[in-house]
Amino acid sequence: MRHSIMNLIVFILTSYSMFGLPAYGQLPGLRTKHDGKFYKVEILLDGEDILTSPLEGLWSIATAWKQGWPVDWVHGKPTEIEHIGDWTILRGKLETSAGTWRISDSYCPEGSVVKCIRRFIWEGKVKAKFVTLSVRFQCRGKGSGVLLPGILYHGNPSGAKSGRVPVYSGESGEEAIFEEHRFPMPYASLEWKGNECMKGVALHSLPSPVPYGNLQDQWWSLGLIAQEHGTELVLLSGPCASNGKRSVIKASQRGFISYDNAYLNVPPGAIIEKTFYLEAYPVAEKGSGFQRPTRTSLDIFSPYSLEGLPSFKDIIKAKYRLAKTRWYEEGDIAGFNKYPDRCFFVFGWCGQTAAPGYALQVLDEELGDSKASQMARKSLDFLSGVEFYDQGFYTWYDYEKRQWVRRNQSELLSQGQAMLNFANAIRIGRIKGLDVSRWEHFLRKACDFHANRILSEDWRPLSTNQAFFIAPLCKAYRLFGSDTYRQAAEKAGNVYASRHLSMDEPYWGGTLDASCEDKEGAFAALQGFLALYELTNDRKYLKWAEHACDVVLTYVMVLDIDLPAGRLRDHDFKTRGWTAVSVQNMHIDVFGVLITPDIYRLGQLLDRDELKKLAILMYRSCGQLIDPYGSQGEQPHHTNYAQHGKFGQRLSRNDISGIRGNYVEEWTVFWITAHFLNAGAQFKEFGVQIRD
Repeated sequence: MRHSIMNLIVFILTSYSMFGLPAYGQLPGLRTKHDGKFYKVEILLDGEDILTSPLEGLWSIATAWKQGWPVDWVHGKPTEIEHIGDWTILRGKLETSAGTWRISDSYCPEGSVVKCIRRFIWEGKVKAKFVTLSVRFQCRGKGSGVLLPGILYHGNPSGAKSGRVPVYSGESGEEAIFEEHRFPMPYASLEWKGNECMKGVALHSLPSPVPYGNLQDQWWSLGLIAQEHGTELVLLSGPCASNGKRSVIKASQRGFISYDNAYLNVPPGAIIEKTFYLEAYPVAEKGSGFQRPTRTSLDIFSPYSLEGLPSFKDIIKAKYRLAKTRWYEEGDIAGFNKYPDRCFFVFGWCGQTAAPGYALQVLDEELGDSKASQMARKSLDFLSGVEFYDQGFYTWYDYEKRQWVRRNQSELLSQGQAMLNFANAIRIGRIKGLDVSRWEHFLRKACDFHANRILSEDWRPLSTNQAFFIAPLCKAYRLFGSDTYRQAAEKAGNVYASRHLSMDEPYWGGTLDASCEDKEGAFAALQGFLALYELTNDRKYLKWAEHACDVVLTYVMVLDIDLPAGRLRDHDFKTRGWTAVSVQNMHIDVFGVLITPDIYRLGQLLDRDELKKLAILMYRSCGQLIDPYGSQGEQPHHTNYAQHGKFGQRLSRNDISGIRGNYVEEWTVFWITAHFLNAGAQFKEFGVQIRD
């Protein structure tokens, strides 16, 4: 009788689990189905299965490697289930010709995701060679509404024209799989239109090197594969693919190189584990599906610790020390040099010669140097005399030849940034009682020119870079009261919202050396939308700013990537808080420090403490690697990517050894100094303690 009762209980629990009823130990969002012999896993959204294990089985292992890709896949399904506290554990085995793999999945709810620890145990008698392990989950969604942070933004439609970036359309058979250490936020997400509403799914990963890798420094890889009737989110134990090619990685500015033989050779008795997270969620509007996993990634990694990072005080002190070495003054000519060994003042972008005009006024007490304010005033007095031409004002001044010059075709972005520097300097200068008439004359002239240009019927901005005009126009309206400036700012904001919020055209074009999706383009929109909200109090702008900010955050490293022996490891370098550049230039750099005050301000407005904490982390983390002179280079290599010329010959031989974990410090243009001073001044104005 007792045996019969126990069988009945097991039957009831199994049936409940099978039909999605609340069986004992069933996790929210997780359902296990039993077909009488095996178990299947489903991730639910409003009772509907959104992510499911493949029909062939929950577990898949490739046992051979041919023509640059894993083959001879063997599949297995769980035969046992156990519930312990909040955990659901599935167990089973997978038989190969060489022996048995014993596998288990342990699932547990964690916030908005279901966490899983997958364990592979090789019980064969000899080493299992040419092995590829996997994590695979499938959904019915299809298309290009994919976001792989720092890598793919809804197919990278703008960057695709260059042929130098990852692309993805969602056509059946397409593969987009990249090394985990390449991801600033390690997740792969997809949004799509369901029968009644939009839906989204994401596979998050805890990045790690894979044991027994055939390649040196071999890591798990993360991405997705387009299928005929849906999309598969995958983790593999090394293989990478992109742009219709297998066993390739994006290692250089110009494109891809070979990355073959990324398999495992696993000895008897070896245990390999992989932690990942599954997420399914409703999507409110087209183009917003990435926002949920972006915030989830912050929750998973909680990257806010400041332990071991330099202080505001030390960073500002060091950067001011270097700024003084770039100061040039002769008669009325005065400014901060872009280069250590060439004779140019440069507005905006890499030069930022006008930025200290604001920053040094605000930071004068912290710097304890009366010359700081003098340099600010003298530089702006000179720079405000810049000459104009048919596309605005020049951004380069050659102080040896005593003339304004034009050096590139992308000066609009730099003009917008320079105008913002002047607007901020005028506001502070007025408070301090300075004579700012020359600065005001320049800013009025610049705003008149660009406001009229933006308000013309034929204004068709190519990329998001002209969003950098929005904030200075908003601030100029406050300073001078010209309604033309407000109208132009609002027009630009609405144009960019109409183009980018759907992510059919993701934010792009904010870098001078890559015409593709990038964090700078997203930052331009964030800065502009935020300025419009503060000018109008219209909450639509705040919502737009939040969207642009979340795109920016997908470029922010949320964890400390383990680094191989090399210069970064020598410095105990921590990657969290640094930002990747773009889908073409995949190194991390300190440009993100400029963005931090806007992230902090958005956190204040939205009452989101995690944004404020993240902004402070980003600033202080970017202060790593500063040398005794106050200098630091632009390009730490956290992943298999380099663009500096000294690595070119190595990459041409498909040799990535010695790149990841290295550091390029030769490129020391002035923005790497000015952005720290500029952002530090803004933090001070927000009331952040910067003297500690």
